[in-house]
Order: sequence, then C-alpha cells, then structure tokens
Amino acid sequence: MQQYWNIFTKSFADYWHYLQKEMLHPSWHNYFYWLIAVSLTVWLLEVLFPWRTKQSIVRKDFWLDGFYLFFNFFIVSLIGYNAVSNVAVTAFENLYKAIGIYSINLANLQALPHWVQLGIMFVIADFIQWNIHRLLHKNPYLWKFHQLHHSVEEMGFAAHFRFHWMETIIYKTLQYVPLAMLGFGLTDFFVIHIISVAIGHLNHSNINWTYGPLRYIFNNPAMHIWHHAKELPTTDKKAVNFGLSLSVWDYIFGTAYIPTSGRDATLGFDTASEYPKTFWQQMIAPFRK
Repeated sequence: MQQYWNIFTKSFADYWHYLQKEMLHPSWHNYFYWLIAVSLTVWLLEVLFPWRTKQSIVRKDFWLDGFYLFFNFFIVSLIGYNAVSNVAVTAFENLYKAIGIYSINLANLQALPHWVQLGIMFVIADFIQWNIHRLLHKNPYLWKFHQLHHSVEEMGFAAHFRFHWMETIIYKTLQYVPLAMLGFGLTDFFVIHIISVAIGHLNHSNINWTYGPLRYIFNNPAMHIWHHAKELPTTDKKAVNFGLSLSVWDYIFGTAYIPTSGRDATLGFDTASEYPKTFWQQMIAPFRK
C-alpha cells in the first residue's frame, strides 16, 4: 500500500510543477492556453452563427459552466489522470508480475508512424468512452453522477465540462488502463484529449453544424442535442446518441437518433427544475438519498 500511496501523492507534486510551467511558459504544447483558445474560438462561433437565436450570448448558467470548465480540466481531470491512473497501472503491473508477466504492453505499436499511433489511440479511446457513457446511463448509481451533466437547460460550449468529478475517476481509469496495455503513454493521451475537447465543445455549442457526410463519423451539435432532450428517456436502454467524439458507434450499434431539427428541443430531465443550482450542492447531490 505504501508504494501506491507514494505514487498517488507524488502525482500531486508533479502536477503542481506541471501547472506552473503551463501558466508561466506558454508554448504550442501548453494545454492551459489551448483550452482557453479553443473555448474562445467556439464561443465566437456561437456569437457569429447562433442556432438558437433567442438564447442569450451569456446563457443561463454560463458562469457556472465556465467554472466547471477550469475545475474539471485542471483541478480534477489532469490531477485525477496522473494520480488515479498511475496507481491503477502500477497495480495492474504488480498483478501481472505476480503471475510471471513483466510487461502489460499487449501490442507493439511503437514501430508505426506517430500519426498512425495517435489515430489508433483516438479510435480506441473513443470506443471505450462510448461504452462508459452508456454505462453511466444504464446503471442507476452511476446515473446519479452523470445527472449533473444532463441538468443543462440551455446548451453552450462550456456545458461540455459540467460534470461531476467522479466521472473523471470512472472515465480516466477505465480508459487509460487498456490504452497503457497497448503501449500508449501520458503525452500521447494529452494530445488526443485536447482534440476531444475541441470536438466536445462543438458538440455542446449553440451552432447548427452537421459536417455533411462526415456526420456519420463525427459527433456534431445537431446530433448531440437529442442526447440532452428532455422528452427522451435518460436512464434506460432507450437513451440515444452516446458518442463523444465519434458518432460512428451509434450508427453501428443502433443508438443514433435524429428525428427532426433539435433547435427548440427542451433540455434536461423531468426533475431538472428541482436539481441543485450551486456548485457545492451539485457536488454532494449524488451522495445524498
């Protein structure tokens, strides 16, 4: 246990040094400023090309979602990724060593061109996320955490990051361990993560983009709006459009659903009006009976 505790605590110190470097030394590999740039760009597109024209530029819960944007990306996601996933991977390595296997890398992808490695990682990571997303809806206990994300009543780019910190633990651990077993490292994962952030921002934005024929491959705002529609079930097998970056999984497995334009769809769930409105209340809501 001491080994795992040391790994866990060291991750926080490593992250503090990382965050200082991110903020004080801007570069092309700086995710702090990439997040700001992506967010401002998508927000500008919302201002220039609004889909729901009656929705204010500073929509309902805009500032709360803005806080979630930085809280979940820097305070939770990256810390949780370092700490939790490092402990999980070490535990798996020790388990394999105990039965005589001294490497958890199940595939040697390092010989492939780097862009091919990133492409493979992107597809595998997204498929894992798609399955986890379905689990968040199907399992009543996990739905209590995911319900926060579906409390959005007016869609905008920052709604992408309105989610409970427990989702980070669930997603990152279940996602990173199999990727590590394929030989992918932390740096590679961050590259994929920032691409996913850009797509996720667009999916939740107030923009009517479908990407034409590419809509059958990439998730898009016109498709994802129906995932948040109040009229559809959210906690059973009839929930739809689980794709995060890619829509192809929904078309393959029959969960794609775009009946009409979702521009004026009412968002949320039946008891959304009773859901807590402040950050701290939303953090403790899943743990309360």
